[in-house]
Parts: sequence; structure tokens; C-alpha cells
Amino acid sequence: METLTFESEDLERTEEFLSHAYAKMRIGNGSPDSSRALIHRSAIAGISVDELDLDFDMSYAVTPLGRICLCVVHEGTIEDHVYQGVSDSFGPGDVVSFAPPELSYAGRIHAARYNITMLDPDLLTQVAGTADPLRPEPVRLTGHRPLSVAAGERLRSTIRYVQDHVLADAAVADQPLVASTAAQHLAATVLATFPNTASVDPTGLDRQDARPAALRRALAFIEGHPDRPLTVAEIAEAAHVSVRALQYAFRRHLECTPLAYVRQVRLSQAHAELVAADPETGATVTDIAARWGFSHPGRFATLYRRTYDRSPRRTLQDG
Repeated sequence: METLTFESEDLERTEEFLSHAYAKMRIGNGSPDSSRALIHRSAIAGISVDELDLDFDMSYAVTPLGRICLCVVHEGTIEDHVYQGVSDSFGPGDVVSFAPPELSYAGRIHAARYNITMLDPDLLTQVAGTADPLRPEPVRLTGHRPLSVAAGERLRSTIRYVQDHVLADAAVADQPLVASTAAQHLAATVLATFPNTASVDPTGLDRQDARPAALRRALAFIEGHPDRPLTVAEIAEAAHVSVRALQYAFRRHLECTPLAYVRQVRLSQAHAELVAADPETGATVTDIAARWGFSHPGRFATLYRRTYDRSPRRTLQDG
């Protein structure tokens, strides 16, 4: 995990930092009596989460970021935010997509405290499962406002989860399975929050390909590589089918998703490690859970107890 903190009252230094951290931009100050900026970033592979606190009115004009950029406003306002003719203003509680990765944008921030979360656009395509020869174009968001109030709240909760239970502990965030799971979960939530070009319905060919043989290949691949960061696209490639066909096969034959099955296999691996571990050597439930992609100890304990009818701590102690 990478972290950095920036604090300055010098507008030129702030512009230089923002241009390095995001994309080339020009900023201005509408509050000549103040120009304090405080920014903290935490980042893992594919995603970064920033908390920004500006006590002045800042105008901005930003070149394309090349990334999905989400904004959650805590205090203050962001006004006249414009990209490609689209103009909007945001206030406390709003969660929005700032602009498509390939477009410039501009606007004004009024003494605001807000969150910026960025992720690689390729994550959307990987999670949506449209990276195939029949549909080579990447998945794009087609709107900047959530589909519903509930969808926006789910995205805010997901961002908070990544902050509080992944990025808050470097030892957890540096676990490859935790990082990949968090990135995929965030990307899936973004797709469920904003209108987009992803097609989720299986085609006739997808249904035809969703045979038991393809499912067996997928299961063998998952069970043979539980310690690797896995994407749905990689599992589909191993099964020699499209992602939609893979998802349909799992729903049809196992009544779960491919990633839910990955989680089951990793839970089994965590259980085996808990049984074999010796707490006298310093082994802990939290460390073992994180090694297998479970960043939230409480949720891991609940899932473990539901599966094995005992607490993971008891398993570790009993050996």
C-alpha cells in the first residue's frame, strides 16, 4: 500500500501536487485570504482513495484523468462542474462520477471537504465480463449520477469499507488477495450504481456454452489457484467460455456466482490453515483471514461460524 499526505498554503505548490497526483490542471483561488489544502491518499493496485480538505474557493480545469473518478462530498459545495456540455453542482452527501476517463473537466470548489476515489477503467470491463472478441469495446459509464438514492448509499458504504477495513491497515492492504477482492468489489459496485454500457444478459451462444464441462474446468482452475488474485475474466478464459456463459453456468448449476465460489474455496483454505496453525508461534485469526482475502475480521468470523458452526478463534486454539 502507498500513502502520502500533502499540506500547503501555497497555491502554486498545490497546483503542482494536484497535477502530479491526478492530471495536468490549472487552479485558481477565489478566497485571497486563505489557500490551505490538506490531502491524504491511500492506494493499492488499481484503486486510490483520497481525502481532501480545502478551506478556500478553488477553481479547476483538469485534463483527462484516464481513470474512473468518483467524488463524495462531505462538506461545502462543488459548483458548475462541466465536461462535454454536461454541467452540475454537488453538495454534502452527493456521490458522483466526475467525468469519463477520456474527457477534460472544470468547475469550482467552495471550501469543501470531500473524497476522491479513483480506479482503473479496465476493472469495469473485467468485472462486467464484456472483454471478448464479440464485444471488444470497454465498458463505459453513461451517466454521472447514481441510478437511485439506495445505489448511491451502497457506493458510499463500499468506499467507507475500503477505507476502514482495507486501507486503514497496511498489513491487511498489502495482502494480494485482499487488494484484488477490494478492487473487484468496488468496480462491481460502481457498475451497479451508475448507468453503463455493460450487457449482463447471456446470449443464446452463452447459454449453449454453459455446459457442465465448462463448469468443471472453471472449478478446477479456481481450486488449483486459490492463492492467486482471480478475476471472473481469468476464470472464464480457463473454462474456454465467455464471462456471461461462465456466470450463467454457475447460476444454473451451483446457484452462486464465480467469485462467491472463489470465496468458499478461500474460506476452506483459511479453515485448513487455522486447524494446522499454532497460536503459540504468533498465528492469529486476523492474519490468516487477511492472507486469504478476508479484510474484515468480524465478517470473516460470521461467515466462518455459519459454515463450520464454531468460531475461527476456537479452531485456532483447539488446533
